[in-house]
Amino acid sequence: MKVLVVNKFFFLKGGAETVFFQEREMLQDMGVSVIDFSMVHEKNFSSQYHEFFVDNIDYHSKPSALDALKTAFRFIHNSEACKKLEAIISQEKPDIVHFHNIYHQLTPSIIKVAKAAGCKTVLTAHDTKIACPSYTMYRDGHTCEDCLQGSVFNAFKNRCYDGSLFKSGLLTAEAIYQSLAKNYHALDAIVSPSQFLANIIKQKLPNNRIDVIVNGIDENVDIADASDQEYFLYLGRLSKEKGVETMAKAYQICSQSMPLKVAGVGPLTEELTENYPNIELLGFQSGEALHKLIREASVVIVPSECYENCSMSVLEAMAYGKPIIGANIGGIPEQVRDNVEGRLFEAGNPESLAQVMDEIAQSSTERQALGKFARKRLVETYSLTSHHQKLISLYKQLLGL
Repeated sequence: MKVLVVNKFFFLKGGAETVFFQEREMLQDMGVSVIDFSMVHEKNFSSQYHEFFVDNIDYHSKPSALDALKTAFRFIHNSEACKKLEAIISQEKPDIVHFHNIYHQLTPSIIKVAKAAGCKTVLTAHDTKIACPSYTMYRDGHTCEDCLQGSVFNAFKNRCYDGSLFKSGLLTAEAIYQSLAKNYHALDAIVSPSQFLANIIKQKLPNNRIDVIVNGIDENVDIADASDQEYFLYLGRLSKEKGVETMAKAYQICSQSMPLKVAGVGPLTEELTENYPNIELLGFQSGEALHKLIREASVVIVPSECYENCSMSVLEAMAYGKPIIGANIGGIPEQVRDNVEGRLFEAGNPESLAQVMDEIAQSSTERQALGKFARKRLVETYSLTSHHQKLISLYKQLLGL
């Protein structure tokens, strides 16, 4: 079996890339021939296929008017990516092309290139991009389903991207193009990491095959030295849609005295520093430092206010047998069942979160019990082993093996 894996970033940038590289390593370990296709970037890991990588596109730069027009066309349809993908398929002749995070830089136009070459095509949906031109189904401090229930022109009308009419118009034009080109219809299967997201995609692509294969994480971590050092932990981006501000407000009104440690960076870093001095802001953490923080936490808080898909923060907590306080939104309730692996609260409600924080802080016995079930759920449902088995099973089904 030969599998060509496609992701616009070939370095660890976010959750999508974590899953991408996990799957890539798994395929290689199984003896599967893996071919890489991505975008040129100074942070890229090495690949023997780098000569086929697409030129880097930075949409945050400020180009001239002519360059801006060229960039706008590439945002919707990247002809270079199509030509280079066609070339690498012609040379390597993969059986399956598995797409991950391809939007904007590589563009979904490359899906039809793979299909026309006779390859089986799979896309993992890491977010709600198929239903929402601006990715998140979140705007102005609340979830938004305008483009799901109605026209994608809502993205333009609502200025969903940075409040910019031009940028939002470009996203709208891209969504219209994808609808007309029917690139997603050329997929043999869409992998959704949660049933919640699968239900959303089904509304946009009712005739596509959608397989729910939840994200996985290595279940073989050393939990022997895991302990409860009596602190709350948040890990992730410090932004409005992640519920960080709600969490900070909740911490001010809850009566317990356990510290709240926050690992991450983002646009709210300065505001948290200035307005919430009793919160321990640890900045970006990775590697052993991050694992130690999780290993010694009492509970991990996932306060998202946007539609989370299959939160890696939840899985990282479960791996070390830590209970989770999660917002009752998106795919989080699929991962964390209330009073089983953790506690749920009303998303965006600091009073609701504060009450749960108080209750769970008062009982180390409850935390221990919830943590045991969290670890059990990881092993049974969200292990990397299970994820790999289901993905390989999908590949074999598509190839008729």
